[in-house]
Formats: sequence, C-alpha cells, structure tokens
Amino acid sequence: MKGVMRFGKKGKLSPQYIGPYRIAKRVDNVAYELELPQELAAVHPVPVQILDRQVRRLRTKDVASVKVLWKNQFVEEAIWEVEEDMKKRYSRLFESGENANLGINFLLSAL
Repeated sequence: MKGVMRFGKKGKLSPQYIGPYRIAKRVDNVAYELELPQELAAVHPVPVQILDRQVRRLRTKDVASVKVLWKNQFVEEAIWEVEEDMKKRYSRLFESGENANLGINFLLSAL
C-alpha cells in the first residue's frame, strides 16, 4: 500500500504504540515537537520550503498551487500542493519579513 509505514512485525504481535520519545519543545496547548529516531523521520511529513507557485484554470475557477520541498526528499521529488490547504496547515511557510527564508535556512542547517 502506498503511503503506509510498517513498524516491525505484522499481525497480532505488531506494536500498537511506539515510543516513548523526549519532548523537544511545546508548540501549542496540545501540540509538542518530539525528538524522533532517524528511521521514523518519514512518518510525519515536514515542509521545508516552497519552491514555485502556479495558478491553474479548472473549468470556472482558478486554483493556486505551490511546489513544496518536504524534509528528507530531494528537490526533484518536490510535489505540487493546493496553496490554500498549505496556508491552513503550514502558515509559517508564507510569512514575510525576516522569516521569509526560514525554509532555506532550515534546509542548510540540516545538511
């Protein structure tokens, strides 16, 4: 199945929970950033940078899309996402001012 990650054994003996992991920081009232091991890095996709933007005409409306580079992916693997959805989920990528290059700084610090 595409997009499904397996953790070890299958069937009745498969783990229902994995962890515990150290809390790196508190993001919100009920959201925390965890320190995950490298093998679990792809479990939760993290957008790094917006590479490009386009507007496509679909019958009667225009749909804005952004090309997103995700963490642990190469630039060639970046995919197009609906801009409105990305703004709702990852508003920090669209901030202007001194945080405008946050994605590229994050990318360079990871190397």
